[in-house]
Amino acid sequence: MKSYITGFNPDYCEDAPTLNQISELSGDAILEFGAPWCGYCQAAIPAVQEALNAHSELAHIKVYDGKGKKLGRAFQVKLWPTFILFHDGQEVARLVRPLHVDQLHRLLANIN
Repeated sequence: MKSYITGFNPDYCEDAPTLNQISELSGDAILEFGAPWCGYCQAAIPAVQEALNAHSELAHIKVYDGKGKKLGRAFQVKLWPTFILFHDGQEVARLVRPLHVDQLHRLLANIN
């Protein structure tokens, strides 16, 4: 399995991991579903960067989502950005369209 950027990842990846690869993740990771042109995603960048800079060990996987993208549909993502926190490949918590860094801190408080 490929390695992922830890800490804040600025780039969406069109080559999304598979469900199997997600289930095989070890430790903590956060998936961010969105698109680079999405206004909500762009507005969230400063808060995401601030929150993830405090968690430099956390894998941050930015998934370019959209019509026909299977991974987002598998996780029932309907709004961007959607953040899903995983521990050992299992979903622990999720957050949709955060506006403030404190919302992300509350999500990341679920890290084991």
